[in-house]
Amino acid sequence: QVQLVESGGGVVRPGGSLRLSCAASGSIVHIPLMGWSRQAPGKQRDLVATITWDGGLNYADSVKGRFTVSRDNAKNTLFLQMNSLKPEDTAVYYCYSDDAYGPHWGQGTQVTVSS
Repeated sequence: QVQLVESGGGVVRPGGSLRLSCAASGSIVHIPLMGWSRQAPGKQRDLVATITWDGGLNYADSVKGRFTVSRDNAKNTLFLQMNSLKPEDTAVYYCYSDDAYGPHWGQGTQVTVSS
C-alpha cells in the first residue's frame, strides 16, 4: 500500500513558477495512474492533471499550457511544474494515486499566488 507526501509549495507572485513533488513510499508494486488535484478554501476539490504509468497525460483546461505533470517510475516520484501562475491557482495541491489497493491522496501542500 502506498503513502504519498507532497512538497514544494510556497508563496509566489503572479507569473512565477513552482515545482511540486510527490514521493510515494510503502509497499509499491504498480501504480497505473497518478495525478494532482487542488482545493481552495470553501471550494470543491478539482482535478488538475493525471499521468499513466506509460506517460499518458490529461490536464484541466484551466492549467493546460501552463502546468506539466511528469513521473519518475524508478524513484516513485510525481512532479507538477507550474508556470505562469495566477492568483486563481491558489489552493492546497494534493497528490493522487490509483493502484490495486484503490485510490489514495496525500495530505497536500499549500500554493499561494499573491496579489
